[in-house]
Amino acid sequence: MLRDQLNRAGINVGRRHVSTLMKRMGIEALYRKPRTSKKHPGHTIYPYLLRGKTIIQANQVWALDTTYIPMAKGFVYLTAVVDWASRKVLAAKIAITLEACHAIDVLQEAFNRHGIPKIINTDQGSQFTAEEFVQAAKEKGCRISMDGRGAWRDNVFVERLWKSVKYESVYLHAYDSVNEARKSIMHYLNWYNRSRPHSKLNKKTPDEAYFEMLPIIEQAA
Repeated sequence: MLRDQLNRAGINVGRRHVSTLMKRMGIEALYRKPRTSKKHPGHTIYPYLLRGKTIIQANQVWALDTTYIPMAKGFVYLTAVVDWASRKVLAAKIAITLEACHAIDVLQEAFNRHGIPKIINTDQGSQFTAEEFVQAAKEKGCRISMDGRGAWRDNVFVERLWKSVKYESVYLHAYDSVNEARKSIMHYLNWYNRSRPHSKLNKKTPDEAYFEMLPIIEQAA
C-alpha cells in the first residue's frame, strides 16, 4: 500500500525498498482486542449466503462489522458499513457500547446515502442478531447473511480494513477523548475512500471502484 501511495504521488519506489525502510524504522504494531462478536443465545442466526457467489457490482452486498479501538485511557467501538465489491466505507460510527442501536444508526446512514443492497452480511455478534437490527434490514427488502462462527475468512476484507485503520491511524495516536478518536478515524476513513489505492482493485481507490461498479441504472440516476 505504501508503495502504491508513493507511486501515485510521483515517487518511483518499489515494494522491496519500502519493506526494507520499514524494517529499519521498526514499524510494527502488536495488539490484542476484546471480543466484539459475542453471540446472544436467544437470537436467530442466519445462514451464510455468499459462499461461491460472484460479487462484482457495487451495492450488491454490504458488510457490517464492529472493531475495538484503544485510547490512552479506555476504548471505543467502531462500526462500519462496507461495500463488498469496491471496499468503500459507506458509513461509520464511533460508540462507547456494543448496543444494536449503533449498528442500526450506521446502517440507516448508509441506506440514506447510498441506496439499498441485495444482501447484508455480518458476523454473529449480538448487535447484529438483535431483532431491531434484523428488522431494519428486512424492512428495506435486504437478505441477511451471517459468517460462520469463528470463520473470519468469510469476511476477510473487512478484517483487512480494520488492520489498515489501526496500523495507519489508531496506533499512531493515543486518543485522549472519544471526540478526538471520532474526528481522527473519520478523517482517515475519508482519506481511505478517496486516496488509498488497493491492489485487489487494480490500484484504484474504493471511491473510484465503487462508482465504476455501480449498475448502469444507478449510474444514470
